[in-house]
Amino acid sequence: MSRPPALTPLARGRLCILLGAVLWSLGGAFNKVLTKPTPLGLDEPAVHSLQIACFRVLFAGLVLVPAIRPRDVSFRPFMIVMVLSFTLMNASYVTAQALGTAANAVLLQYTAPLWLYLASVWWLGEAPDRRNFTALFVAAVGVALILLGGWQDAQLGVVALGLFSGVTYAGVMIGLRVLRDSPSAWLTLLNHLLGGLVLLPFVLVVVPPDLTAAQWATLVLFGAVQMGLPYFLVARGMRSVSPQEAGTITLIEPLINPLWAYLISGEVPSPWTFVGGSFILGALAWRYWPRRA
Repeated sequence: MSRPPALTPLARGRLCILLGAVLWSLGGAFNKVLTKPTPLGLDEPAVHSLQIACFRVLFAGLVLVPAIRPRDVSFRPFMIVMVLSFTLMNASYVTAQALGTAANAVLLQYTAPLWLYLASVWWLGEAPDRRNFTALFVAAVGVALILLGGWQDAQLGVVALGLFSGVTYAGVMIGLRVLRDSPSAWLTLLNHLLGGLVLLPFVLVVVPPDLTAAQWATLVLFGAVQMGLPYFLVARGMRSVSPQEAGTITLIEPLINPLWAYLISGEVPSPWTFVGGSFILGALAWRYWPRRA
């Protein structure tokens, strides 16, 4: 019997990125398991959103430690800005998911590449691009629709948190661009491990951990499976896949993230989220779709 043909490096790269995006999309499910009533009963005792934000990145950072080589370790002052941006992004995103819908949180966080485009033009002095500008305009319409829905549903503060997570995520992306000469594994470890340690004092003072063994195990899985492992997969996939194609593939995350949340807790986004989200995802697909040379 003949063996099936082996996957090409490009096919393996696409598969790694796809699997990484699927694992990233589980964030909404993990969040709802810990904060909403489900058959698993992991919402009691109550888990604060800051606890989730802190321990998921802390455990993810610990998972990433073995990937660091001694020669990777370095320090540059801008790393502090990057880690603080990551910490704010993580805390606001997890809080937006806990207080509102997973769909709103992930869609608004995915506006980060568009804020990055504005910063690249106004701050880094890069030339404007018609394709990016069109994507920015279309996405802005989507954000406006979600904000309108949040105002009508008395969820404007939660929507603002989701939007803030997108802006601070753009700050993380700027940090990665400025520090692009540093090893990516080291930058990823700094964001996760230090991002968790920065939040730890607030967690211990405001909401001291009083969690069950099952809740701790879920947080460990949250960090390792939903955050740590996807970074390994996407980094490996991008050895053979272009950033544009990788960006298109990872758009599966905001598409299926709300689906997991619905299956876990029955959460249904508002019609405003569906309409506004379609504008945002359409804009991102337009921006990331690979162009002909």
